[in-house]
Amino acid sequence: MRVCVSTSSFATYSREPFELLERAGCEIIVNPKGRALSAEEIVNLAEDCDGLLAGTEPLSAEVLARLPNLRAIARCGVGMDNVDLAAAEARGISVTSTPYGPTRAVAELTVGLMLDLMREVTRMDRELRGGTWKKRMGFLLEGKRVGLVGFGRIGRAVAELLKPFGVQIAYADPNTRDEAYLRVELDELLAWADIVSLHCAMSAKSCPLLDAERLRHMKPGAWLVNACRGGLVDEEALYELLASGHLAGAALDCYVKEPYAGPLTGLPNVILLPHVGSYAREGRTRMELDAAENLLASLGVRA
Repeated sequence: MRVCVSTSSFATYSREPFELLERAGCEIIVNPKGRALSAEEIVNLAEDCDGLLAGTEPLSAEVLARLPNLRAIARCGVGMDNVDLAAAEARGISVTSTPYGPTRAVAELTVGLMLDLMREVTRMDRELRGGTWKKRMGFLLEGKRVGLVGFGRIGRAVAELLKPFGVQIAYADPNTRDEAYLRVELDELLAWADIVSLHCAMSAKSCPLLDAERLRHMKPGAWLVNACRGGLVDEEALYELLASGHLAGAALDCYVKEPYAGPLTGLPNVILLPHVGSYAREGRTRMELDAAENLLASLGVRA
């Protein structure tokens, strides 16, 4: 049985996920590029494969049609935006994800980015390395209004981590009701919050969710954190509002196009990370093991 592992960093910190596939008798084909694959590259790599342990490469209807042997896709991650689920169902391809592995890692990173923005840690580090000794006055996280856009597993985990900081928490999510926290509509949340953090799914109807108009609707001097999905934020509009000072700062871990090399790199009040939300060793290994187990179960193979 041939299995393609297309995610570029699979089993970097533990061989246990690979060993699980090997014990099941799988012939493993790995991504040699060290990056997300293009549509043509994934077709060439996964040719004749029964299973695909997938990253963020485009798995469109056209791609799936060119992989006639494919019976199962196990996404190593939470998001399914890169998979044409309707096309997969029509072709009888099972699709699974790993929603639990990255929850704590992304939640902790999100809170860390909020603290970094409040105290301008990254900015002062850059300045000091460049020869400038400047003590910047920051803000306390305590007492701030934090608006969470999306209140699923990760949004709730962020809320729980924030409780000891004494912040006010509200969320916007049309599909969730949680009486322990204040629920408001998105536009109201944007105008209310000192810090807006994104934890929602992305669809064609909501992309970008935070367009120029909604970004301008954010509270003057507010901060934005996106460790969720690239494409949720209009990056050009965000640049203008950060450069003008309407927004105090932003921290981004995902982008419309990756690797990111756009104009936000030139702003001092922006923290940019290379899409590492799930990159905590414990969470990453758990997520990879879950993906491998999901793939084998979908293929009807016992480990």
